[in-house]
Amino acid sequence: MTQDQEPVRQRLLAEATRLFAERGFESASVQEIVSAAGVTKGAMYHYFDSKDDLLREIYGRVLRMQMERLTRIADGPGPVAERLHTAAADVVRTTVENLDDSKIFFRSMHLLAPDTRKSVRAERRLYHERFRDLVSEGQREGVFRTDTPAEIVVDFFFGSVHHLATWYNAEGPLSGAEVGAYFADLLLTSLRPKA
Repeated sequence: MTQDQEPVRQRLLAEATRLFAERGFESASVQEIVSAAGVTKGAMYHYFDSKDDLLREIYGRVLRMQMERLTRIADGPGPVAERLHTAAADVVRTTVENLDDSKIFFRSMHLLAPDTRKSVRAERRLYHERFRDLVSEGQREGVFRTDTPAEIVVDFFFGSVHHLATWYNAEGPLSGAEVGAYFADLLLTSLRPKA
């Protein structure tokens, strides 16, 4: 598909992602984004209300995809330990696959308007709560240790996931799937009941 055939909204998001990653959210202008996408400002404002809106959508599309996947995994068949392992590995892999999006967002989130920032945090919190529900389910079933609150387990795990953008290199020795498997193994090991 050529740039002219790619939907305008997708071109705007792709160019905004590229420019924000290269120059930073605050340094990339709306004019640069629309020029790179080959559209007018009017076309951009047809799809997005502001540059904030573009930034929110860059992260929002990743978060929505991850939430859909987590819901499918969490509601799926199998023992809770397997579902949690799959969910943990998946969020790492999909974060690595969308690393620019996540990196841009976490580096620039503080620049969003307060209401937008609050809304995005609430959406991310829903993901974390759904993930926490898997930990809690395993604790109730006696599969996972109960001496650490599920909320602390989840905050610790996602602290590591959100830190991926600072060190992961796609040219490095490990794929996103391999890092995901290691993270998931570490999480499940930390949840194993004490003997």
